[in-house]
Parts: sequence; C-alpha cells; structure tokens
Amino acid sequence: MTAWAPGGALVGNVEVTAATVQRGDVIQVGGRACRVRDLFQLPQGAKQLVFESGELLTIHARTRLVAVRSLRRR
Repeated sequence: MTAWAPGGALVGNVEVTAATVQRGDVIQVGGRACRVRDLFQLPQGAKQLVFESGELLTIHARTRLVAVRSLRRR
C-alpha cells in the first residue's frame, strides 16, 4: 500500500529485516511509531537500531517487521 504523507511525500508499508532496514524507516514498537536514526551491525547478521527517541532495538537476522518508508522517485 502506498499513500501520500503530509508534505507531499509518497510513503508505503514495507517488510524489513536486519538486512533491509534503513535509516529513516518508521517502525511501530509497543504502539509507538519510532524512526530509525542509526544502525549498527552485530555478529551473525543481527542489527541494533537506534531510534530518534534514543531507544535501542536489537533485531535478529531473521526478524521481520513492518515499517513505513518514504519512497524516492528516480
């Protein structure tokens, strides 16, 4: 699903894993939308996500989450 966000940006829901998560993705955690500020690679394909709020989330290589991502025009 894609939709227009405030400000005219085109956004869509995507399934992300440790291999595909990107800075700027918005992931809902515990009922709160959290934007990924930074990523750190961990052993065995895991990643630690740092959200703009300062919270951390470590995801396993096979973890799947739904995120909202701004789609860029090429």
